[in-house]
Amino acid sequence: MPANFRKLLAQLSESFWILPAALTLLGIVGAVGIVSLDRSGNVPQWLLKNAWVYNGGGTGARTLLGAVAASTIGVAGTVFSITIAALSLAAGQMGPRLLRNFTRDRGVQITLGTFLGTFSYALMVLRSVRTHDEGAFTPHLSLTVSILLAFVCVGTLIYFVGHMAGRINVNTVVELVSDDVRSAMQRLTTDERGPMPPGDGFWADAVAVSDPRHGYLQELDAEGLAHWAASQHIAIRLLVRPGDYVFPGTPIALAKPPHAGAVAAIRKATALGDSRFSSDDLAYPLRQLVEVAVRALSSGINDPNTVMSVLDRLASSLCELAPAFLPSGVHLRNGITALVVPSIDYDGLVDAMFHMIRQNASGHVVVLMRMLEVLAAVASVEHEPQRTSALQRHADLVLADASRDISTRLDLADIHRRHAEFERIKGNDNV
Repeated sequence: MPANFRKLLAQLSESFWILPAALTLLGIVGAVGIVSLDRSGNVPQWLLKNAWVYNGGGTGARTLLGAVAASTIGVAGTVFSITIAALSLAAGQMGPRLLRNFTRDRGVQITLGTFLGTFSYALMVLRSVRTHDEGAFTPHLSLTVSILLAFVCVGTLIYFVGHMAGRINVNTVVELVSDDVRSAMQRLTTDERGPMPPGDGFWADAVAVSDPRHGYLQELDAEGLAHWAASQHIAIRLLVRPGDYVFPGTPIALAKPPHAGAVAAIRKATALGDSRFSSDDLAYPLRQLVEVAVRALSSGINDPNTVMSVLDRLASSLCELAPAFLPSGVHLRNGITALVVPSIDYDGLVDAMFHMIRQNASGHVVVLMRMLEVLAAVASVEHEPQRTSALQRHADLVLADASRDISTRLDLADIHRRHAEFERIKGNDNV
């Protein structure tokens, strides 16, 4: 699938307006259809005489529809205001990059769409109502549906208030971003170790492919590019991975041997954008989670409990990663390297998780202790020496920071005990 088409689909799936617009259109189409059914005379008389069906005249119908339309559009404005207030709160306390988690919230979209759809429905039915002076026509079935939709709106409003109260809770936000991390790991990791990329010597006579575009690499059609490279009997090594920023005029790839169509093929297989978001970027949801922790460590918020909650989720992700392998980025065709895409390794993954938190946790004894505890928990399930050495490096960095910044002897002793416990668990694992 071309990268630009994949980018368009991703943008549509993340857009806030798609679902409300669809429900609004559904309200218009539904009104036209039900009014046509009323006009046709095919509605059974026993249904029209039912006590639950509206049986008033044209004047009452206009009053009723006017009330439904006015109230729903008014509440829709209130819903929009509450959403904006929640977005402002989230941006201030948890970071502006988390706004995407609110704008793609289906609950908010359905609520707004329900009110707008009901408003549109009421307006379309209202235009068909006629009094005796105008040639009496009262769409009884359509009026009944409008009453039902009004009660649906009441229920939706109750749901929305409770939903937004939960969504602005920091623990809920942390759990939602953690779900994104787990989803990305399940999607991007493999059960078997991937092929190793060729050494730097393999690319000694390769030529650089420059790109005049600029922006974040959001979508990459790796399979399509690898297929093209194999068909042309060349090998391509991308110098950027999804989530990286592409600077105009800089090399974006290496091609071996040189090929005149490489520039066009790479442009077709890549889509750039102005924001760092890519479904193939494992570091992106991690950085969102880390940003929540870093903001919680600021002097204006000072919420170590949130930081520890983030550390728990990060460690949980690493524990789930223990039996899996990160992608190597090598795409083979008939056993021959066709494409190499830079990929994050375990060291880089752990660095993205813990470096910024540790660097901002200077003097926060409880956070440093919790970091050592979660590192020990990960070490207890990790069996690869390369991965445990990455965990060891971060445990040693925590101990070094604590020795430099913490002057209270008993607090420092607690950190030393937890570091010793990490060493014990890591040692038992290596036996």
